Amino acid sequence: MDSKAAYNSLVKGIDSFNFTEDCQPCELLITGDKAFPVVVSDNGQVLIAASQYGKGRLVVISHEGYLGNPRFSQFLQNAVNWLRSSPGVLIGVHNSLDPLSELLLQAGTKVQAGVELSDSFGVYCTDAYDYTQAEALVPFVKRGGGLLIGGQAWHWASQHGVDKVLFKFPGNRVTSVAGVYFTGNMGELGTFSVLKEMPKTPLITQHGLNVKKDLEDLLNGVVEFDIRNSSVPSPLLVHGSLAFPIGFDSYSHQSLLAAAHYGWGHVVVIPHESYMKLPEMRTFILNAIYWLDAGKGGLVGVGDELQDLFAALNQKTIPCKLTDLTDNLSVYCCTAYSAREAEKIHEFVAEGGGLLIGGQAWVWASRNSDQVTMFGYPGNKILHKFGLGILGKYVMASKYSAVQPDNISSYYHFRQALFWFQQHLQKKQALIPPYSSWLKELLQDSTAFLKISAQDNPSVSSIHKLLAELITATSLPDVSKENPIKTNSVEAVLISLATVLYNALPEFQLLVHVPSQNLPAMPVSPPVTIQLNGSNEGPEAWRSTGFYIPPGETATLVFPAFAITANLKVQIGCHSDNLSNTNELKRPPVVIMKFKVETERMKVSTLWGGLIYVLVPRKCTLGQISVTIEGAVQAPFFKLGETSTSDWQETIRLYPAPWAELAVDNVILTVPADSVRQIQNPETLLSIWDLSMKAVAELAAIPATFPRPERIVADVQISAGWMHAGYPVMVHLESVTGMTDVQSIKTKGFWGPIHELGHNQQQEGWEFPPHTTEATCNLWPVYVHETVLGIPRDKAHEALKPEKREERIQNYINNGAQLKGWNSFTALETYLQLQEAFGWEAFIEIFFKYQEMPYIPRDKALKMNLWVEMFSQQVKKNLAPFFKAWGWPIEENLSQQLADSFPIWSENPMERYVSQ
Repeated sequence: MDSKAAYNSLVKGIDSFNFTEDCQPCELLITGDKAFPVVVSDNGQVLIAASQYGKGRLVVISHEGYLGNPRFSQFLQNAVNWLRSSPGVLIGVHNSLDPLSELLLQAGTKVQAGVELSDSFGVYCTDAYDYTQAEALVPFVKRGGGLLIGGQAWHWASQHGVDKVLFKFPGNRVTSVAGVYFTGNMGELGTFSVLKEMPKTPLITQHGLNVKKDLEDLLNGVVEFDIRNSSVPSPLLVHGSLAFPIGFDSYSHQSLLAAAHYGWGHVVVIPHESYMKLPEMRTFILNAIYWLDAGKGGLVGVGDELQDLFAALNQKTIPCKLTDLTDNLSVYCCTAYSAREAEKIHEFVAEGGGLLIGGQAWVWASRNSDQVTMFGYPGNKILHKFGLGILGKYVMASKYSAVQPDNISSYYHFRQALFWFQQHLQKKQALIPPYSSWLKELLQDSTAFLKISAQDNPSVSSIHKLLAELITATSLPDVSKENPIKTNSVEAVLISLATVLYNALPEFQLLVHVPSQNLPAMPVSPPVTIQLNGSNEGPEAWRSTGFYIPPGETATLVFPAFAITANLKVQIGCHSDNLSNTNELKRPPVVIMKFKVETERMKVSTLWGGLIYVLVPRKCTLGQISVTIEGAVQAPFFKLGETSTSDWQETIRLYPAPWAELAVDNVILTVPADSVRQIQNPETLLSIWDLSMKAVAELAAIPATFPRPERIVADVQISAGWMHAGYPVMVHLESVTGMTDVQSIKTKGFWGPIHELGHNQQQEGWEFPPHTTEATCNLWPVYVHETVLGIPRDKAHEALKPEKREERIQNYINNGAQLKGWNSFTALETYLQLQEAFGWEAFIEIFFKYQEMPYIPRDKALKMNLWVEMFSQQVKKNLAPFFKAWGWPIEENLSQQLADSFPIWSENPMERYVSQ
């Protein structure tokens, strides 16, 4: 169903709807992903709604009196025309709606008046007060029938209770399966204009449901969920109007267990399927089964992948069997890893079934990083309709609190949090507890929700539009080193949401005010065609284009036709650290964006701008490709051996982009353009980097030219440390001078960047974390400083002065030579002693041999013994006593083997410490 086209059909020829005092409507609640509002009053109440169920359609109007009102004649004709599958189908009208029969007959529409429902009808019109029709109307619609139904529930609520309306009011036994409910609230009277676009589904509707009784049933005998010794879960997104949390992390406010009402049925979702068999979860699981069964005492179906749950239910003599979803079940239990039965599950729950579903999404998300978890993960294809979702991240397996039934409103819920955020921005209402503590979770969930496709999904589209309206109506705050903002603040939420909206909604790009970032106006270059290396043997590689897109501007890239199927991407920006987990922001937390190359001509734009890259995947074999770039700004770029020094001096260094790149075969430095414009001859600087990178490769025993060049990017703020390894290596702006000033490098060296590049060369086979994580990486700066820069180790780093080295060894020995103290420079000392005795060549040979080994054990002690064996074989000495002195767990059989094979290392530098 195309909901936009449906809305246009329903309001065709109508300017307004007049809801008058002679028929007091009730408010409608919309929950379904196919349901949409047709009329929304000035104060935001839905008075007419439409939806789809199975192959059929329905239109719901909030008082049966309007079904025969001449003022609604055009709408009623539109509704009947939209509801019927073909022009010739029979239209039946219940005897309670004789005025509707007369009105339709006067308009020329043939109807059978005063009749009961029949399979011969294509459309049926009735009021919402007849219990006896519910069982027949639902399958009628599901098979393809059209239903026009009207009624109000406020009078019924006054007699039976507002909290019973959603599931006991007769009309809701029909309409709820399609995500539309009558509520006990009186609707607003007045004349309401027809909007050109479909109205938004209200964020909050006071539906009257009190989930206290549900929680009491689910949590009978349960005060916490102890999963400390179990599998790692994913947090849940609770976003539906009838969804609610059950268990939560009291620190982060994230839901770990949740439930929902949907149609006539119930849903319980658990963040990892293994929890269904935990003894600590047994009470809750049994409670959940009883709640889902809703007193029917029916059969529980258990998916084949949950045999432990089946055994546990059998033990409790609960009727159950291992099966796929079948019609005779009351409750169905399954995992969230397949959407094969999604449509069947939706109908099963809508028509009264109970669903217990469990699974985590973080593994799927890590393996499908180019997909949207909330949209693509199988479990979410099932759960989204119910107002629930499993996020593609993980939280630690711990002990989590159960929700207190008497205080449900104090627990985080996406809609409630967004509502209060809206009130704060639009009505300047102060964010008070608990809402003020929900900002981080609201940002997380809004980001996830914005990545769900809104195509023909009115409920999703409405929230997307609401978020866009909130951001465009608010000035985005400046964020910089001079003007930092707190991460858990309204300002941070605004900036982050603006980023996601800009990337997700093209229409938002035309409305948002793009922050200036204090950048000067930059002239756009004429179209330029560049050559890029489209082949790549190593991991995904960034290919620099030498161009930059200013914030909020749009550039066009044109690719050759043969490149469209090669899984290339365009990336804007190089500052890849996500700062969302920091306490304070000096820049927006996410400033890069990737676009799949799916057409020859593609437009790209981001809120924050950045250098333009083409990402080439592993094993790509395109060779040289031509890419034309239009509408971008040229950026300073110099590559040793390719760029002319005179061109650099005369034009390139003056290119207006704020970021520059200096490159050699094995590394590219990305730094502020102003920091290198004064460099007259980059060749001198880059020659040092070229030799240093060749030395990095030499010590690592890898080919002199890397499969992809390493990258070092300077940023105003990074996610961890003073620098950190990765692709790219990230450094602070304060480190730029130390990387680009030739005199500084020659006299002081550049330990930090080479240390991080050393991290990138560490291999699991000869690493013993956590001990060597910050140790073996330092072999590379020692090697580079001594062999390239001529700076001895005791001058390269303060910690390598002889007296400090001696002090560390002595302290380690005095403390019993225990591995728990063998870390960082203390651990490095072990390797330096070996190097000083046997030279660098021994390390190079061993690193090469490790690359050739078909199998390396994963156990740390076994790996350490293997290293001792390998080094002893390399230098033809028995090194077991040396490593034992350092506290390594050397096996006796290896000690004996080495003693039998090689002479003792008489120059063992640890001998004097051991014999003290």
